[in-house]
Amino acid sequence: MQFDRLLRREFIGLLSGAAAWPFAARAQQPAMQPAMPVIGFLGSGSAAPLASRLRAFRQGLGEMGYVEGRNPSIEYRWAEGKFDRLATFAADLVARNVAVIFASDGLAAPAAKAATTKIPIVFNTASDPVQAELVTSLSRPGGNITGVTNLGLEVAQKRLELLHEMVPVATRIALLVNPSNPNAVPASSDMQAAARSLGLELQILRASTERDLDTVFANLAQQRAGALVIGTDPFFTSHVEQLAALTARHSVPAIFQAREFTAVGGLMSYGGSVTDSFHSAGVYVGRVLKGEKPADLPVQQVTKVELFINLKTAKALGLTVPLPLLGRANEVIE
Repeated sequence: MQFDRLLRREFIGLLSGAAAWPFAARAQQPAMQPAMPVIGFLGSGSAAPLASRLRAFRQGLGEMGYVEGRNPSIEYRWAEGKFDRLATFAADLVARNVAVIFASDGLAAPAAKAATTKIPIVFNTASDPVQAELVTSLSRPGGNITGVTNLGLEVAQKRLELLHEMVPVATRIALLVNPSNPNAVPASSDMQAAARSLGLELQILRASTERDLDTVFANLAQQRAGALVIGTDPFFTSHVEQLAALTARHSVPAIFQAREFTAVGGLMSYGGSVTDSFHSAGVYVGRVLKGEKPADLPVQQVTKVELFINLKTAKALGLTVPLPLLGRANEVIE
């Protein structure tokens, strides 16, 4: 009998221990981590030429406590100048149910807006977002979208003035535009008016592919243009190295909006600070990830403009940079 009681006691102890095992095992398992938020990045160009802008964007995110790969991941979609891809890429990001979409330029933004009315969108653009019907007003964007603007198209005429100051002997100037960009026609019209006010003749050139660029420069001498303004366009930004090389090969003084052009050998760049606007956009994306609604975030306007001059290129072109122009440069590349 005593032996039976001992057996029963051991059996009950085993059952009690077995019952405790699942609780002990669960106590030892780490708590489930929340899913990592995903940012959808939509761009009309390509990544390589925009490295400095991407760094500024990540810096803005970092200031809000977000580090790529640690607490958000970023799904990049680059159209690489093929603008018809943007709608498909935007739809793909929506299908992946990303937490927020960053539309990095003025062509990506309408594609993102058309793709969703629910997922928050932060844009960066050089055009007027009200005129482009991205938002109802700058102070009260409304809906699921807000963003940052920089001075791009607004200072296009100033690029012509600066180029004329650099090359005063050139009375015939060429303007390179991308005909597939909806801003090309109004930008060309505005530039024609600016050229007339300066007593200059403006020749419109068109390119939307790499082959077009080669053809345009091969025929540039026939146009008798003494200098070139490169229009504001994501395709041109994605091909700054090719553009700088072509202007050097054909000995054409040229000005573009982005510092990247001057950094790789172009003569001049002038435009709104895109690094500042990408930084501000990164901050806004971080604020949206923290729960703020785009409708409550007014569109920010980056008003800083920057002038860059490449002295080595000027010397190669036989140009002497006027001292007043040199003094206004934010950076002189030697």
